Amino acid sequence: MTTQQVLLLLLLWMWLTHPCHTEMLFRRTPDLRPKSFGGRALGNDGKTIHRQKRGWMWNQFFLLEEYTGSDYQYVGKLHSDQDKGDGSLKYILSGDGAGTLFIIDEKTGDIHATRRIDREEKAFYTLRAQAINRRTLRPVEPESEFVIKIHDINDNEPTFPEEIYTASVPEMSVVGTSVVQVTATDADDPSYGNSARIIYSILQGQPYFSVEPETGIIRTALPNMNRENREQYQVVIQAKDMGGQMGGLSGTTTVNITLTDVNDNPPRFPQSTIHLRIPESSPVGTSIGSVKATDADTGKNAEVEYRIVDGDGTDMFDIVTQKDTQEGIITVRKPLDYETRRLYTLKVEAENTHVDPRFYYLGPFKDTIIVKISVEDVDEPPVFSRSSYLFEVHEDIELGTIIGTVMARDPDSASSPIRFSLDRHTDLDRIFNIHSGNGSIYTSKPLDREISQWHNLSVIAAEINNPKDTTRVPVYVRILDVNDNAPQFAVFYDTFVCENARAGQLIQTISAVDKDDPLGGQKFFFSLAAVNPNFTVQDNEDNTARILTRRNGFSRHEISTYLLPVVISDNDYPIQSSTGTLTIRVCACDSRGNMQSCSAEALLLPAGLSTGALVAILLCIIILLVIVVLFAALKRQRKKEPLILSKEDIRDNIVSYNDEGGGEEDTQAFDIGTLRNPAAIEDKKLRRDIIPETLFVPRRTPSAPDNTDVRDFINQRLKEHDTDPSAPPYDSLATYAYEGNDSIAESLSSLESGTTEGDQNYDYLREWGPRFNKLAEMYGGGESDKDTS
Repeated sequence: MTTQQVLLLLLLWMWLTHPCHTEMLFRRTPDLRPKSFGGRALGNDGKTIHRQKRGWMWNQFFLLEEYTGSDYQYVGKLHSDQDKGDGSLKYILSGDGAGTLFIIDEKTGDIHATRRIDREEKAFYTLRAQAINRRTLRPVEPESEFVIKIHDINDNEPTFPEEIYTASVPEMSVVGTSVVQVTATDADDPSYGNSARIIYSILQGQPYFSVEPETGIIRTALPNMNRENREQYQVVIQAKDMGGQMGGLSGTTTVNITLTDVNDNPPRFPQSTIHLRIPESSPVGTSIGSVKATDADTGKNAEVEYRIVDGDGTDMFDIVTQKDTQEGIITVRKPLDYETRRLYTLKVEAENTHVDPRFYYLGPFKDTIIVKISVEDVDEPPVFSRSSYLFEVHEDIELGTIIGTVMARDPDSASSPIRFSLDRHTDLDRIFNIHSGNGSIYTSKPLDREISQWHNLSVIAAEINNPKDTTRVPVYVRILDVNDNAPQFAVFYDTFVCENARAGQLIQTISAVDKDDPLGGQKFFFSLAAVNPNFTVQDNEDNTARILTRRNGFSRHEISTYLLPVVISDNDYPIQSSTGTLTIRVCACDSRGNMQSCSAEALLLPAGLSTGALVAILLCIIILLVIVVLFAALKRQRKKEPLILSKEDIRDNIVSYNDEGGGEEDTQAFDIGTLRNPAAIEDKKLRRDIIPETLFVPRRTPSAPDNTDVRDFINQRLKEHDTDPSAPPYDSLATYAYEGNDSIAESLSSLESGTTEGDQNYDYLREWGPRFNKLAEMYGGGESDKDTS
């Protein structure tokens, strides 16, 4: 190394270790006259103008960040060539942070920083400096701008944007497969030194993964990593600045890596053979059992499809893949019969539906299993020879005729005898019956196709040894038609002929209907039962006929109605015919043939009096008659004698309504005065509600003395009435008004009492003893309340 190189390195080291001690000299030429500065210009007057040189030379200051000293950090010095050191000049600083962050000594021009500076907050500061004369305050140097640039130090460690990363990579990936890239950032100045130069390294996760130092890309480091062996990995990545050298700052992050599944495992059955059982009575579609192959893969890579590839029961059974459980469900395809075959063998194959060609070398992605199915014997119900029966029979067959036979057998090896019966819910009218032993169906009532053309029966077959095990079969009976109904008029015909009709005039077109349904269709013939001088029938040969007149003119006075017998016959065998009678009225018609009147009595009515007028007159007469009857009934009701003549004539009667007595009008039959006063005159009074068959001479009975007891009195009266032939033929209780003698309370009857409650004095109730206190309080309180109100 030469001496010049050594000196150059020494100067560089001194500048790097002491970057703050900088002095900026503002030099000025000794000659204050304007001098040329490499150019001229012409003024407006044509004179040459020379540019004056600046009075100070300028460079930028440099300052290290994060100063930790106790004194203000020295930045640099401003100096003008006109400064003689006598203090006549004053240095002024302005701009970013002037006076707060940066201060200047007005006399010496020294610049200091008052606090620590962080380059990451601000990388440089722009200020302006000026030197003025203290006395004149005039600038001796023009204001100039300078920059204080902050030198970076390595005070920030690299940081990752995420504390934990999540990544995945397919299993069985080749070495070097990219997994994920992590990137750290450093806040230091990347253009100054190595403070922001980051190097990545792996602290945890080896030997499975590696990281590129410059880019931070994580890659696989081992081949054929199997998810089935290990699925989760945790990798710790370090980012270090200063190019990874010792003394650099570092930061770490965690990357959770998951191996995703690929189809690298074939399905496998846990066993080579499986045995299943099923009853022979199981219907088609019944599930027998299931097989399942396990696959170490997950998701679609573990999806398996099952199928029957071989065996002697391929046509008897099916297998369906259950997607949610990945099972193969074996079902019955055809009906089973224990007596025919008892054991079936199937070969079932399970194969992956999504095979990755990259892993063909791992072997076939399928497996097989042998399934043996045993059919179990059950007591089966009878089996009919057909699934349904159709019998056709004519409607004119005799009772007891066999219309058909159903056949059934016991499919079991025991071959039990069968008993047949009809479901009466399908034959409510009991038209058919069945022989319980041989299944022959016969009629028990006459058949009529016109009532019911079809009969849908249900035949039940049951084993005699096990009646609860039954089988049903539908039997359809079609009734065939027999020509057993004669044709008739299709509708009722209201036929008339005009008095002025001409011979050969059409008065009616008739048609017929027949309940039978012959194979060749309906065909009717029309004719007269006898030759008629007035009318004739003309057959139209289309199942209709015309009624024509045979003479001119008809008269209502002579004959108002004609009866015309018409014979209608059909074309089937045996031929059926009937005679229908047309009623033809003779009517008066206008010139166009429109009917006006058909009754002969209409000629006797006065002219101009219509049917409506006659109806109105009849209604008026009926209304007048009703009014007269109502008036007479009301007048008769007014003359009827009232039962109660006055308010004083009050009688308490108890009448039995289940006899034939006089009723409520027989008021004279009860003489309550007799019980009230036994000394009263006893006159025999005849009843007004009945007419006596024999009049007997009334006899007087001796009056009872005043001290006669009521019991004796009633017994006496009873004896008299029993022997009196004129007494009423029923029992009646006349009154309870008489109390007898020696009664302190006297009579309690309301008869002969005052008309108002105000006339009564109930104070005597208190004198009767404690039993009447409640009654005295009720009536006494009422009076007091009435008085107070």
